[in-house]
Amino acid sequence: MSNIIWNIKSFEELTVPELYAIIKARVDVFVVEQVCPYPDLDGYDQQALHLWAEENGNILAYCRIFGRGIKYDEASIGRVLTTAQARGKNLGKQLINYAVQAIENRFHTPEIRISAQDYLLKFYSGFGFEDTGKKYLEDDIPHTEMIRK
Repeated sequence: MSNIIWNIKSFEELTVPELYAIIKARVDVFVVEQVCPYPDLDGYDQQALHLWAEENGNILAYCRIFGRGIKYDEASIGRVLTTAQARGKNLGKQLINYAVQAIENRFHTPEIRISAQDYLLKFYSGFGFEDTGKKYLEDDIPHTEMIRK
């Protein structure tokens, strides 16, 4: 895992192959692995910063980042994933650390709200996210809204 490249780009900066690789990774994890047909192309990619790790053109970890007032009043992180071949290598932790840094540096706010799949609550709490108590089913998967202040 020595040839990992981290990227952060706006929608307009993405190349066509990068966009394809991102969408493929999201579909592979959220639609195929989690057996969850949902509208991945939701019209928000154009307003997001896209953060990902790649190796030899393959996406290993990915998320999208929003400034305040797009998804929530606070900045937010979403579509967080680590691809099957990259799991167990701490890339998810690096990804969230980089995402938090990017929000603090680019949007000048420590406040971040996320919609976390429930099995990841402990993972996110390690980065200072707290359970808001707002729980709901999204695409038949239990989620909890979390906030970091």
